[in-house]
Amino acid sequence: LDQTTMVPAKLVKRYKRFLSDHRLESGEVITASCPNTGTMLGMTTPGRATWLVHAPSPTRKYDYRWELIEDEGTWVGINTGRPNALVEEAIRTGVITELAGYADLRREVKYGTNCRIDLLLEDPGRPQAFVEVKNCHLRREAGLAGFPDSITTRGAKHLDELAAQVALGHRAVMVFCVQRADCDHFDVAADIDPGYAVAFQRARAAGVEALAYVCHVSAETIALTHAIPIKD
Repeated sequence: LDQTTMVPAKLVKRYKRFLSDHRLESGEVITASCPNTGTMLGMTTPGRATWLVHAPSPTRKYDYRWELIEDEGTWVGINTGRPNALVEEAIRTGVITELAGYADLRREVKYGTNCRIDLLLEDPGRPQAFVEVKNCHLRREAGLAGFPDSITTRGAKHLDELAAQVALGHRAVMVFCVQRADCDHFDVAADIDPGYAVAFQRARAAGVEALAYVCHVSAETIALTHAIPIKD
């Protein structure tokens, strides 16, 4: 994260999905864009500490963008636009050992039925690896990361598309990028979206791999650090 643009604040409210109000240290209340289309379950309590990116531009309506929120002493990344780059970096640096050794990595490659895969890994003599990345910031209980935080029929479709790639002889991997450091295991939130949970089990049975990696998150940097187990 660029320290020259990071601004501390307090959350006032989140509304209209893409907007949020924050109180700066000066006392001024400003509107920041909210780069998260989900419900942000548990992440919208007024008064919590936040970090904003201040990046005025003639092409943007709002000068501020919401990036982090504090949750019980832990900084949490709420920007769903970051995980693809975080996972790509972790693959290139060898942090995600399960995806190491591929010669080429491409982003947003068309595949399946009107879909784009987040990351496509290729290497001569090896099956292609289709990697789908999901942002996770939900913590259900002590140490348990969960996804999704709302019903996602699109997410279930992605799982079925990954399973189809396995049937074609490719490798398919779902990576849950947990943008917080206080979780030590992961589970699909079946109580929130039973349909996604069914699709997840169906995909796993079809040979789709699943990985969950937590991140170190601070106002200075966000980076994947290590894997956590996924509940069967």
